[in-house]
Amino acid sequence: MEYQNAKNILPEKLVDEIQKYVQGQTLYIPRKTSHKTGWGEMSGTKAALRERNQSIMRMYRVGSRIEDIAAQYYLSPDSVRKIVSTQNMD
Repeated sequence: MEYQNAKNILPEKLVDEIQKYVQGQTLYIPRKTSHKTGWGEMSGTKAALRERNQSIMRMYRVGSRIEDIAAQYYLSPDSVRKIVSTQNMD
């Protein structure tokens, strides 16, 4: 996230009004709910995990052992079991 100078973005009257409450401090203005993105959507993490989980599921379906899958993906066997059970629900 890059900081911007309010004077360069907002109308002068609005800056004056904000300065009544906050001066010289960093102010975070959240996105409107309608513009929010979900966790990991902007960075691509969510998609990467979805792809990894689908790959784990494919390996499991063709008969790979949970312990082998866990070792390949650096996960615990319990984590692989959770992924497999969650994917089976979808």
